[in-house]
Amino acid sequence: MASANLNVMIKAARKAGRGLVKDFREVENLQVSVKGAGDFVTRADREAERVIKEELMNARPSYGWLGEETGEEAGEDPTRRWIVDPLDGTTNYLHGLPHWAVSIALEHKKEIVAAVIFDAAKDEMFIAEKGTGAYMNDQRLRVSGRTRLTDSIFATGIPFAGRGPLPAALQDLAQLMPVCAGVRRFGAASLDLAYVASGRFDGYWERGNKPWDVAAGILMVREAGGFVHGIRENDDPLESGRIVAANPTLLEPFAKIIRARD
Repeated sequence: MASANLNVMIKAARKAGRGLVKDFREVENLQVSVKGAGDFVTRADREAERVIKEELMNARPSYGWLGEETGEEAGEDPTRRWIVDPLDGTTNYLHGLPHWAVSIALEHKKEIVAAVIFDAAKDEMFIAEKGTGAYMNDQRLRVSGRTRLTDSIFATGIPFAGRGPLPAALQDLAQLMPVCAGVRRFGAASLDLAYVASGRFDGYWERGNKPWDVAAGILMVREAGGFVHGIRENDDPLESGRIVAANPTLLEPFAKIIRARD
């Protein structure tokens, strides 16, 4: 049974998701004007964060807040804060691609204790709480059982428009592609991690993430039996934004390839 906090998070994600889905249907009509479409999506993104913030802060007014659009706010309770990405996969959304999500995490004493990733376009609700497992639409999640890199597919983000360390990403691909079954770049870090948790992907890595990109997904993978580490071994992946995640068997050989450049 979900905790009171998780129920609040699910309600907020669904409410924001309904608005985003409604606006998503309008995106195709705006493609004739790049600026018009971009402005529209920016408004949708901000409205989704407003809805989530209103729901969460009304329910837990003493908690802190960290949102992609509205930044950080200290709460009366210094040990707890919400970490929110109202629309992860904005570029997909802008182009009419149905692969984006609402991501909400609850942090307690620097540790993620509850997580929701809602893929509203596909109506897939991923949830997790510390110590209770991870689920998608009431189905228990487990990371994949694959044991060989050659049978496995991995997900990543590739820097674009001058953002992030492109040479490192290309070197990673050059080393990993010959020894695995494929690499996917779907454009939404929260869903990449949710897919690792559900066994759809066998692993994920990326540099340059923000806390709201990965906070919920980190707990999701761990509660599904997977491992999440920093690309540099002593890094906190939430703070550094440099993350490698996989099932327990694949993590070491996978991480060894990715860490070769760090």
